[in-house]
Amino acid sequence: MQRNHVLAVAIASLFAGAHAAAQTAPAPSATPETTATATVVVTGTRVANRTALDTASPVDIIGADTIKNTGVPEISQALSVALPSLNFPRPGLADGTDTVRPATLRGLAPDQTLVLVNSKRRHTSSLVNLNGTIGRGSSSVDMNTIPVAILKNIEVLRDGASAQYGSDAIAGVVNLRLRTDRKGGEFTTTYGERRTEYDFIAGALPAGATWDAKTSRKRNDGKTVTVGGWKGLELGDSGFLTIAAEYKDQDHTERSGYDVRQQYPLVNGAFDPREKTINRFNAWYGEPEMKQSTVFANAGYSLAGGAKLYGWTSYQKREASSAGFFRRALQDQNVIAIYPDGFLPIISPQVDDYSGTGGVTWSIGEWDMDASIGYGKNKMQYTIENTLNRSIGPTSKTAFDAGGYWYSQLTLNLSGVRQYDVGLASPLNVAVGAEARREGYNLFAGEPDSYRYGGQVLANGTPAPPGAQVFPGFRPADASDNSRKAYSAYVDLEANLTKQFLASVAIRGEHFSDFGNSVSGKLAGRYDFVPEFALRGSVQNGFRAPSPQQQFFTSTSTNFINGVPFEITTFKPGHPAAIALGAKPLDAEKSVNFSLGSVMRLGAVNVTADAFHIKIKDRIVLSENLTAANVRNYLTSQGFIGVGGGRFFINGVDTTTKGIDIVSSLPVKTDGYGKLDFTLAGNYTKTDVTKVPVTAQLAALSPAPVLFDRVNVLTFTDGTPKTKVIASSTWSYAQFGVTARATRYGKVLQPGTTANLDFWMSPKTLVDLEGRYAFTKQLSLAVGADNVFDQYPDAYPAALNTTGNAPYSNYSPFGRSGRFVYARLNYSL
Repeated sequence: MQRNHVLAVAIASLFAGAHAAAQTAPAPSATPETTATATVVVTGTRVANRTALDTASPVDIIGADTIKNTGVPEISQALSVALPSLNFPRPGLADGTDTVRPATLRGLAPDQTLVLVNSKRRHTSSLVNLNGTIGRGSSSVDMNTIPVAILKNIEVLRDGASAQYGSDAIAGVVNLRLRTDRKGGEFTTTYGERRTEYDFIAGALPAGATWDAKTSRKRNDGKTVTVGGWKGLELGDSGFLTIAAEYKDQDHTERSGYDVRQQYPLVNGAFDPREKTINRFNAWYGEPEMKQSTVFANAGYSLAGGAKLYGWTSYQKREASSAGFFRRALQDQNVIAIYPDGFLPIISPQVDDYSGTGGVTWSIGEWDMDASIGYGKNKMQYTIENTLNRSIGPTSKTAFDAGGYWYSQLTLNLSGVRQYDVGLASPLNVAVGAEARREGYNLFAGEPDSYRYGGQVLANGTPAPPGAQVFPGFRPADASDNSRKAYSAYVDLEANLTKQFLASVAIRGEHFSDFGNSVSGKLAGRYDFVPEFALRGSVQNGFRAPSPQQQFFTSTSTNFINGVPFEITTFKPGHPAAIALGAKPLDAEKSVNFSLGSVMRLGAVNVTADAFHIKIKDRIVLSENLTAANVRNYLTSQGFIGVGGGRFFINGVDTTTKGIDIVSSLPVKTDGYGKLDFTLAGNYTKTDVTKVPVTAQLAALSPAPVLFDRVNVLTFTDGTPKTKVIASSTWSYAQFGVTARATRYGKVLQPGTTANLDFWMSPKTLVDLEGRYAFTKQLSLAVGADNVFDQYPDAYPAALNTTGNAPYSNYSPFGRSGRFVYARLNYSL
């Protein structure tokens, strides 16, 4: 921490005069809407009227039409096909992560990107990702809680910004800007479904099997209806109220392999006749079933004297269902009397997301002031269906309330901006501000039958597994209600030192009630050699505070070892058993970022290239499950009787991420054949892990358990594609419009516990195509297909898919759902 204090102070003292920097040649974004227009941006700068062509740090602007003109109308999905540096994997068989899926920027963790709404911090999801997916151990903002219809555009700052915005802005900032319409409106209805055929590798049949194996399957599923729209209303002479609503009804998809295993107990030493007729495509493994309702309102009103009131509020209810692994009839986890053919357990979370922000802007002398208060809450409650508690036996229920958790955030902001004439080439822009924030995290228990041991024993005399199959409920001992407070202040300066050179500096100090202080600083600049060419760059240090989810999440299950019950727990870092294993109070992650880029305008062609180098120290990770016999014996020797081990969050992973983003755009106006916009964008990112955590307590054991194993190390380095290239073109002429896009994802590794279990997925190119026709000025129709050529990631070998349930890796950067065809009807008011 001291090192970062020194760096921040040094930056501030060396450059006490400037901030997020300007350019006079255009800096093209990843979308064609912004390549030829001077769109004002607010992300990465606090200078009024700074345009998208003036930024010193790269800012992409994703227009409302780009977001709307995709087959799957989700914000995260739209960003993933517009920005080469952003990936949105779509995991399955991952519990709550099937429902709330994280996105990653520049190969870093989902919680290392800050998300804003109208430049105000958005609350995160209450979910912490625990399973073997990209983003394991993180809690991030669920951008899909915001309806597409309310958005004016999205600004993505591809640069660290902790000194400007605070915790989490290590990889960059996503700023969702809302509509401010006083009139007009649009209503949209979209219908789509998956029409696909996929191949996979089946396992070997058991000796003497009476059934065959299959290696391909056709599916028409995932039917999705989305109805939404927005309407602008007048408030007084100059005020506005923009209301948006959306309803989504999505069927699940099934992308399982073929389960060749024996399903039933033998009958007189022979296979049960039902083995020949049972459906062996017995898992979902795909998109979840979902019903989702969202409303969002944004308003502004001018008062006498020049003051303005503003505010927005939202609510979303999401009811989802996804599946776990299939339990065969013969498995110890099943009760034949309840499920004679086995069962597919269903995890059905309900997510309720609320937010509300209100504020006022006014002037005091030369100062433009802004004060606001915002509140957000995300609650996730689990119901486990089509399951049982094996330890209760034939009287077990088949559905359980498993408990859940919620996260809340209350934020107060006060800021002021003004300009001073200090004899430079431009006025010195001075921005100061302060923020107070309270975060809460509550975990609540499920019903007793969802977690308790019911006393039943298996045929071999060992105790039956307790709790609801697939997802044992949270216990009263897991329940907690915690909060913390954070206070911060910043100073942000920006000016043209000369006509060609614009520079900026920001410094921010924060105090957290749980882990202490952090100071961050940023210096950025841009030099325009000629109107056609400029260089830009930045240097900064940043941080990410440990989230309340990482500090306070806990869950417990019971494992019987030689008939003796042991508790296996995801511990809080402050739990005595975790401390005995070497856990310490979580501290902030600390980063140092460097970037250097160029902006070129070659006639109508705009090209930007921005290289980055991000060093992060003490990343917070979820440890391995420490359940070996020597760990259990060590805990017993320390007085933790009945504790069989577990895992906990810990600082200690150091990484270096470096790469480059290149974006080029070309608008073409044809003579009588409409307008064409071409965009070609690419990203290269490479991450190295330079340190992993160890504790003296575990190192003293023989053999010493590994806290962060090769699977997690290689997930950081090779679990996301090092390269991603997007080529897109939009043509418009009279009533017609066409968008074509190709996205190439580089190879990705699904790491194994040993090198011989590693699985590399080859590069894949997905093509999307949409055509549009306007019947009138108000009514238009679009038809299209995402993944036109029905591409899938490489299928697992049979040795890595022994159940047949999951033939593809969750590390695939584009999921594994196949072609999606759709039609969309728009009506504008």
